[in-house]
Amino acid sequence: MIELLVNSVSIPMVAFLIVSLIMFFAGVFGFLTRKNLIMILISVELILNSVDINFAVFNRYLFPEQMEGLFFALFGIAIAACETAVAIAIIINIYRRFGNVDVDNVNKLKG
Repeated sequence: MIELLVNSVSIPMVAFLIVSLIMFFAGVFGFLTRKNLIMILISVELILNSVDINFAVFNRYLFPEQMEGLFFALFGIAIAACETAVAIAIIINIYRRFGNVDVDNVNKLKG
């Protein structure tokens, strides 16, 4: 009988945290430097996804028998999906009004 061997080599926590850190700073950089609202929204999603990775990783390494970090990550994903739907609706309305989705047009809506 052939037995399947399970690879017991695990990826160190630092590797996940480095990926999460790169995603977070890419999101912050995109948020601060972009003028297109869609690109700003994508940057915010990168930031939120990096936080979800941290929830899952810390749950796995600190409390492997519990699921709280994974539930926090699921709630974070659900909130990000709702936030994206509302932001896309706002961006579509801005596009209909001005014809493009630059941040400069949002300031025109005030006056």
